[in-house]
Amino acid sequence: MTRGYAARLAAVTLALAVALCTTACSGDEPPARPEPVAGGAAALPGPAPANLALRPPPSGLPGAPAVTGALTDGSSLAFADLWAERPVVLVFFSSWCTVCAERQNALSELARTHRDKVVFVGVAVEDTTQDLQQYLREHRVEYPVVVDDDGTISQSYAVREPPGVVMIAKGGTLLRGWPGGVDAPALDSKLRELVLAS
Repeated sequence: MTRGYAARLAAVTLALAVALCTTACSGDEPPARPEPVAGGAAALPGPAPANLALRPPPSGLPGAPAVTGALTDGSSLAFADLWAERPVVLVFFSSWCTVCAERQNALSELARTHRDKVVFVGVAVEDTTQDLQQYLREHRVEYPVVVDDDGTISQSYAVREPPGVVMIAKGGTLLRGWPGGVDAPALDSKLRELVLAS
């Protein structure tokens, strides 16, 4: 091998290495997809099961306030659209609420257990976007979450501060509220007693 040929081969090899590095390091790769917004419209339920067996609500109870709010991704949500098909549980919380955080994992699991039968909806009170998203991911909240920055929804349900839980029958009858919240086993018991027929 001649000295000139070896030099040209080294130069080509170096050029090829630089070209490969430039291509690999230049950001030509597709950008990483942004993480979906937790609590947004993607968390809304599909159609209710055809064989959903529910208890009729007791007579004489008031109707729940039919409010509308914005989900974490900005989508609009009318509560009445949800309870038209199945019962609804509203979970009022904030990322800074220690009692909320202590109970949230179990409530998230309960929501998964009853996913097709009952719609859980979070109502985030006085929170920042970053703290709220961190809370929802940390506690695996997979249901839709309405942002209640001005407290209008909380006031309409007489929730002064988080936590709070409200249970609504299919059709919009206000079944039960828990100022100060409720733990998952007690809520599960009431759902089976007042809402679920099987």
